[in-house]
Amino acid sequence: MPAMQTSRLADDTGQAPDPHAMALSVRGLKAGYGRIQVLHGIDLDLPRGQLVALVGANGAGKTTLLRTLSGLVPAREGSVILMGRDISRHAPDRRVRAGLAQVLEGRQVFGPLSVEDNLLLGGYVRGRAASERIEEMYALFPVLKQKRMLPAGTLSGGQQQMLAIARALMSRPRVLLLDEPSMGLAPLLVSEVLGVVERLRDLDMPILLVEQNARAALALADHAYVLEVGRITVSGTGQDLLHDARVMQAYLGL
Repeated sequence: MPAMQTSRLADDTGQAPDPHAMALSVRGLKAGYGRIQVLHGIDLDLPRGQLVALVGANGAGKTTLLRTLSGLVPAREGSVILMGRDISRHAPDRRVRAGLAQVLEGRQVFGPLSVEDNLLLGGYVRGRAASERIEEMYALFPVLKQKRMLPAGTLSGGQQQMLAIARALMSRPRVLLLDEPSMGLAPLLVSEVLGVVERLRDLDMPILLVEQNARAALALADHAYVLEVGRITVSGTGQDLLHDARVMQAYLGL
């Protein structure tokens, strides 16, 4: 597996990242829709080079949390700190430039466009450097190179998920948010996609993973949080939660 370079450049504020800070720190985060409060003061940390899983039932607020971190849902209170810099008031595009990228639930590739054009769209913040980044993505995902001129909509579900991940990586993120990467995939493809996630973690990419397949997510995770009705109720190492009786009964069907 080739080395993957992440951006070492300052963001659009001119600030360089703090080399000693957490990759991502969230404190007291509250958000919702209209009068409905969904997140009730979320605290979590994502250390550098680690994969942190977020598990919970449907409707617990997992996707809302990711969308709030990426700026798609405005936070009502709290802070989002990326590599030591407060991005809580940044618009979504500034968060991408600062180094935060999200792979949305459902892949959402641009079906009529070619695989390569999808990748180029993901690298728009890097300008001319995007063409060089594409070669890194093809080295990470050889199947995408084989199909680079085909419409993205002709790819299998697993290949589309790889394309969605590669498209997010085109911006050279410092932190990657993954929302339900295994959703709608056959079991064999689930293993393949989660294998990609594991390889990215092994390349020191900090990842915050939301995944309905709680068993698989916890098996991969260095650390994990359980979200219930917009609140963190349990946290620990992935292995600790994998063997926690409360978590096993609620989310693993044991």
